[in-house]
Amino acid sequence: MKKSVLTGINKIAIIDAPVPEIRNGRDVLIRMVVVGVCGSDIHYYKTGRIGSQVVEYPFTVGHEGAGIVEAVGKNVTLVKPGDRIAIEPAVSCGECDQCKAGRPHTCRNQLFLGCPGQIEGNLAEYIVMPEKQCLKLKSNQSIDDGATSEPLAIGLYAVKQAALSGRETLGILGFGPIGMSVFQMAQARGSEKIFVSEKIDERGTMAVEQGARWVGNPLKKDIAESISEKEPMLLDVVFECCGQQDAMDTALEMLKPGGKLMVIGIPEFDRWSFMADVARRKEISIIHIRRQNHCAEETLDLLSEGKIDGNAMVTHRFRFDDVAKAFDLVANYREGVMKAMIDF
Repeated sequence: MKKSVLTGINKIAIIDAPVPEIRNGRDVLIRMVVVGVCGSDIHYYKTGRIGSQVVEYPFTVGHEGAGIVEAVGKNVTLVKPGDRIAIEPAVSCGECDQCKAGRPHTCRNQLFLGCPGQIEGNLAEYIVMPEKQCLKLKSNQSIDDGATSEPLAIGLYAVKQAALSGRETLGILGFGPIGMSVFQMAQARGSEKIFVSEKIDERGTMAVEQGARWVGNPLKKDIAESISEKEPMLLDVVFECCGQQDAMDTALEMLKPGGKLMVIGIPEFDRWSFMADVARRKEISIIHIRRQNHCAEETLDLLSEGKIDGNAMVTHRFRFDDVAKAFDLVANYREGVMKAMIDF
């Protein structure tokens, strides 16, 4: 089979590799159909690391994906050959304190698809995953729904952690795939007053088209000042979705006293800083979001019911042979890219 591997900083290649084998009764062999290029994949591509997770080359990234079941282990009951499936990339142990506390996303022994030192990613023609990671798609769903459900589930989890009622005034800083995922999930919960900050004009236009109350480009205007003119009492909740220090600073200015700052973006640096005086005087709650927790199935249901639209984030498509072109495009934010999909 063919698989894509990182071979160095800003270097990616396609190589030959053996088809992975089913090794235990709960394994599922999956033929990949589509993979979405994620921002975390780009971190590994551009810098070779995310925090303490450092790539040892060659390594295959990729974790947003969907495929078709090719073969199953003797004890598999949840799926069968021919089923179209979404893939939940986080494999938890089910035995540690975090798993038993209902937090498998922070499992002490978690293995994550496409994460260095854990599991090789799904930018390969075939992968093997445990059956519990295979989520069947409904007949009315496209195979793309399986791939886009992964970032959308993060948006759903973030909205749940923010405990939105639908009446809050919201800010989203960074309208990439995660920002759009938060936006759609907040809208699905009834939120109407959503303010968006985005540096890429094409993405800002998409936010307007999807119903944002206001969109501003921080390269062209002072976001906090502009929003305070429209909402003098400021915002209830701000979602930081771009991993940028200037967004963290802006978020604290935008929030009203008692507000919530939801930190979702993955920074390329090691330490956040924030204005201690502002955060303390406003009594801001800062809540970090790590991936998703118990939201994958609900997200697929929302997609099937038409309450959210994963297709809205797909702007570019590439053949698997052109994976290097896809990574280069996304890494350099060209052509207003939102989500690039790799088709096998």
